[in-house]
Amino acid sequence: MTRRRVVPTLAALVLVACGKVGPPVPPEVRLPRPVADLAASVADGTVNLGWTNPTHRADSTRLRDLAVARVFRHASPEGVEPRPAMLARGRIPGYEEVGTIPLLGPPGPAATAAGQTAVVEGDRVTFQDRRDLTYGRRYTYVVLTEDSQGRASPPSPRVTVDFIAPPEAPAALRATPGEGEVRLAWDRPRRLVDGTPAAGPLLYEVLRAPEATGPLTVVTPAPIEATETVDRGLQNDTTYHYAVRALRRHGETTTRGPATARVAVTPVDMTPPAPPGRLVAAVAGRTVRLSWAPSPAADVARYVVYRAAPRGTFAAVGTVQAPATVFVDRDVPAGTHRYVVTARDAGSRANESVRSNEATVTLP
Repeated sequence: MTRRRVVPTLAALVLVACGKVGPPVPPEVRLPRPVADLAASVADGTVNLGWTNPTHRADSTRLRDLAVARVFRHASPEGVEPRPAMLARGRIPGYEEVGTIPLLGPPGPAATAAGQTAVVEGDRVTFQDRRDLTYGRRYTYVVLTEDSQGRASPPSPRVTVDFIAPPEAPAALRATPGEGEVRLAWDRPRRLVDGTPAAGPLLYEVLRAPEATGPLTVVTPAPIEATETVDRGLQNDTTYHYAVRALRRHGETTTRGPATARVAVTPVDMTPPAPPGRLVAAVAGRTVRLSWAPSPAADVARYVVYRAAPRGTFAAVGTVQAPATVFVDRDVPAGTHRYVVTARDAGSRANESVRSNEATVTLP
């Protein structure tokens, strides 16, 4: 009797112990969350995608082993509503997989399908699709990610672009230097890159680099309609390199064309400094000692001393480097002489101030 009671009791204990593990976790709560911010643009014959990888699973636990991102594309005629994106056995029916991006490697360029380019920086991914694209087609993209166990996230929201031909590069880019600024002008491109006329309005972006081979960055806060602009707030006597590209908008799609060849230009200081003042002269034998109050300008490099006969033309007789404000003119001929002083700045143009007051001396 005792043995019969013990056996069921042990079995019950085993069942209770197993129950402490809890019910199995539903697989769907361990899936990575979907990408939420997929965005697309068109430039230089390429569709550029960007998104942020998920950092949590569906149950809000931290996602630490995201292994791969997969890019799917659906092509349709322009104006046709894109196909819905539904995940089925790791695929999206009606969509072609155009990129598989590994995420566990170091940041930077990532291996992907032939002809495609991807860059992974932290949670941020950029992907360039240039494979078998045709102008006039509509392309819809979705992205999904997988963890190291092959569990795939739901597809991201769809993003659709009309793959339209961008304009050719603008023609005849011209750059004129000014003081702390550069004036740029260019001609509107006549054709699109597919050879058709560039009809309709175009927009433009101005790009600038500090070096001839350095990366170009956009300096126009937003694309502009005019074919000229002024880039201000520049450093004088520093060379900048400029290019311009044209943009075309169609519906919700904006496409950027190739940039022009670069042009180099150097802003220059064109404003002369304020003149020195209170020039006085003292005679000692055949020597004239001149002194003056300095120019208030901060960029004065030197002072130029001029001398003239009573009715003659002023000619330079010497210079002194700022901040010195004294000059001694030696072996001065007998007679009456007039003196003035000017200030020159340190710019490449060596801008010169107007003359100071005159100081007149007579040597016996």
